[in-house]
Amino acid sequence: MTDLESTKIDKHNGHQPHHNNNEIVESEPLTWRFWRKQRYIVVLLAFFGFFNVYSLRVNLSVAIVAMTENRTVVDGDGNVSYDQDFPWDSKQKGLILSSFFYGYIFTQFLGGYIGTKVGGNLVFGLGIGTTAILTLLTPLAAKHSLEMFLAVRIIEGVFEGVTFPGIHAVWARWSPPLERSRMASIAFAGNYAGTVVAMPSSGLLAARYGWESVFYVFGTIGVIWLIIWLLFVRAGPELDRFCSKEECEYIHKTIGYTGSNTNIKHPWKAIFTSMAFYAIIASHFSENWGFYTLLTQLPSFLKDTLNFDLGKTGFLSAVPYMAMGILLAVSGYLADWMQVKGIWTTTQVRRNFNCGAFLAQTVFMMLTAYIMDPTWSVVFITIAVGLGAFAWSGFAVNHLDIAPQHASVLMGIGNTFATIPGIVSPLLTGYIVGDSGDRHEWRLVFFISAGIYLIGCVVYWFYASGELQEWAKSPEQKAAEAEEKLQLQLTQRAGFVNTAADLKD
Repeated sequence: MTDLESTKIDKHNGHQPHHNNNEIVESEPLTWRFWRKQRYIVVLLAFFGFFNVYSLRVNLSVAIVAMTENRTVVDGDGNVSYDQDFPWDSKQKGLILSSFFYGYIFTQFLGGYIGTKVGGNLVFGLGIGTTAILTLLTPLAAKHSLEMFLAVRIIEGVFEGVTFPGIHAVWARWSPPLERSRMASIAFAGNYAGTVVAMPSSGLLAARYGWESVFYVFGTIGVIWLIIWLLFVRAGPELDRFCSKEECEYIHKTIGYTGSNTNIKHPWKAIFTSMAFYAIIASHFSENWGFYTLLTQLPSFLKDTLNFDLGKTGFLSAVPYMAMGILLAVSGYLADWMQVKGIWTTTQVRRNFNCGAFLAQTVFMMLTAYIMDPTWSVVFITIAVGLGAFAWSGFAVNHLDIAPQHASVLMGIGNTFATIPGIVSPLLTGYIVGDSGDRHEWRLVFFISAGIYLIGCVVYWFYASGELQEWAKSPEQKAAEAEEKLQLQLTQRAGFVNTAADLKD
């Protein structure tokens, strides 16, 4: 391989050209004993952090079924009547389920910006911890009034909105380029582990101990996690007393760390004119549309349309997310492996994983819309959601490829747009699907999701990139590139001179 080819491969992989990451070897290589590497302790705790992010978010999707369920009441005289804790109609339920995102959408950019200033670990931890505390107050708010309930859910969204941008600030300083897909995907799998556990357990808790217990249990778990996170995780490896000197140096060399990043100047014009960035936004929006539609409405669809009881609804709603959680670990490892082996460039990995997943999700959403069978609907939805794991190994870590120093801000901006589906989708579904849960009305909901997946696939295919963007390079990187280019020119010139001398001889 020539120096020029090596430089091109490094650029394809989004790495700094003055470091060949394949040649930087850790003194103690990564093995199955992941706990010996502090960066994977960070990954593990981030996994449980995202477990809380989604368990705190989705428990309401199941609890609201119990909160509005008609219960048969028989009095002492044998008279039968029906009672509800909260007589909300489908439109009010749609408003409640989407209210979280009214707050969530406003703190995405703020979370990314603050993460670069004070450290992503604090932003991520306090965002989840505060949401957990508010979750403990949710039953009190719901019993007070609908308005108070909505206010608490909106404020929860405000604090949870900083989590995804915050964790990107953590990855920017903790993740070696050839481990990015793996580390981020394992952590993001916590989203779906949280969903898998929260949905069935919320149904069981609500049935056995009342709907209030759902909020008390998951709120308490979130507070415990916050304490552990703050004790063991720091903004970067150089600040972490548990991170060995050798591991810290390895991470710094591979990411080209040059010191504190609190004084980063973000090139706003270049960011907002970057097609690679808009491709990520389009993809994130599309994935979230299908995801949030199912996240908030699947329990109601299974109960009202496919006639499953509340206990089974929780378990069946969790199955698609179990598939996604498992496949996230697989897709992340596979994406890194393909880059390390040189099978695909980073651009090819991101594009092929992302668009392949979107095409499959389009097909299976369409099949769900047509079949509407209790068994096959669950199967098709499970496949559609599960294959979304490969999309997350595409767009979700792509910010770190194109602009690692600005990744948390890019995630904040992108997730602002990607939160719109969380607001619009439950409201739209509430208006399309009446209280009867008519199958033809649900069919339109699935068609809309399939169409949005397809649009996201097309946009990402044509505009995505896995290369470090010119506007994202630091002065040190540009200087190193200029020096390397000069050395290459001198080497080539010396080669020409030697060749000419040989010909003359």
